[in-house]
Amino acid sequence: MSLRKTEKADLRRRYPLYIEIGLVITLALLIVAFRLDLSADDSFEVVMQEQEVVQMEEVQQTQQIEKPPPPPRPPVPVEVPDDEILEDDDLDLDASLDIDEPLADLPPPPPPAEKEEEPEPEIFVIVEDMPQLIGGLGSLQKKIRYPEIAKKAGVEGRVIVQFVVDEQGRVVDPVVVRGIGAGCDEEAIRAVSQARFKPGKQRGKPVKVKMSLPITFKLK
Repeated sequence: MSLRKTEKADLRRRYPLYIEIGLVITLALLIVAFRLDLSADDSFEVVMQEQEVVQMEEVQQTQQIEKPPPPPRPPVPVEVPDDEILEDDDLDLDASLDIDEPLADLPPPPPPAEKEEEPEPEIFVIVEDMPQLIGGLGSLQKKIRYPEIAKKAGVEGRVIVQFVVDEQGRVVDPVVVRGIGAGCDEEAIRAVSQARFKPGKQRGKPVKVKMSLPITFKLK
């Protein structure tokens, strides 16, 4: 038993119709496409990214400093042999001397040499014969006048005076190396300056000798 398609189920008969409908739709789309204003929007801008500018620096050419040439070496001295005979100058022995002719001015004589200053005599600390205080230390203590300020303040003590005994036995440049103040230092220098010594001797000759003496200040 053979099967047959119905007219509604048979699609081959409708192919030409479908083709015609498709062509009409395609033609309509083309017409609409050609008439459409495809001009771009004026507000559309293309932003180009700025390119980084690279500056090229000029490389300065270094100048080479030319060093001056070394100085020439000094010439080597040439030794003259001793056997070489130098030519003698001709001497005019026939020249006559005029006695009446005035003599040429002679240079002034040199000034006399200055006398060298004699060095100052040496100051000794220890000599063969040390200076001796005339009258002793007791007589020097009797010359002390107790300062009133020291008496009122009750100042007592010992003042050491250093000095130089010269060749005549006199006291020179007395100074206080240890004092107690209140006018006692000045009184000790006054008393020592008036003292007289038998000068010290070195090899039998009077010399300067540095000494020191203690001056005692004590209230009764």
